[in-house]
Amino acid sequence: MGDLGKLGDMAGRLLKARGETIAVAESSSGGLISACLLAVPGASAYFVAGGVIYTHKAREIFTDIEFEQHPGMRSSSEPYAALLAETMRRRMETTWGLAETGAAGPLGNRYGDAAGHTCIALSGPVTRVFTLETGDRHREPNMWRFTEAALEALVEALDQPMTA
Repeated sequence: MGDLGKLGDMAGRLLKARGETIAVAESSSGGLISACLLAVPGASAYFVAGGVIYTHKAREIFTDIEFEQHPGMRSSSEPYAALLAETMRRRMETTWGLAETGAAGPLGNRYGDAAGHTCIALSGPVTRVFTLETGDRHREPNMWRFTEAALEALVEALDQPMTA
């Protein structure tokens, strides 16, 4: 796992040192974000829940997010990623919520986003949302790149001083 293992380990150590917890919702990374965080010995100290929210049915059952209550919202968008991260944080009663939603490839999604498009959001002491476009149509490399970007964002946020 290389650098992803290092990123997962770094995130895990920082979460443990800070006494904080995390819940993850991911789609096009297929569970890799959660796997990297769970590969760290002692992950039960900080990892509360993770889910691959891959379909509309999964979104409704696991998150209770119904787009009818959020007019104009769609998957694979920054507003949805932010809502998903906050929903996971709130529902799982964690310090952090981390969400990823996109199109790994080889084709784009039904919303017109190209393969290699993802939106990643953090909710917690630091809130961040961003879009990544890899320009790559290959599914597996995109899944790993999405995972790397999510973990890098988490480590960067955890590296900031704790506020009282």
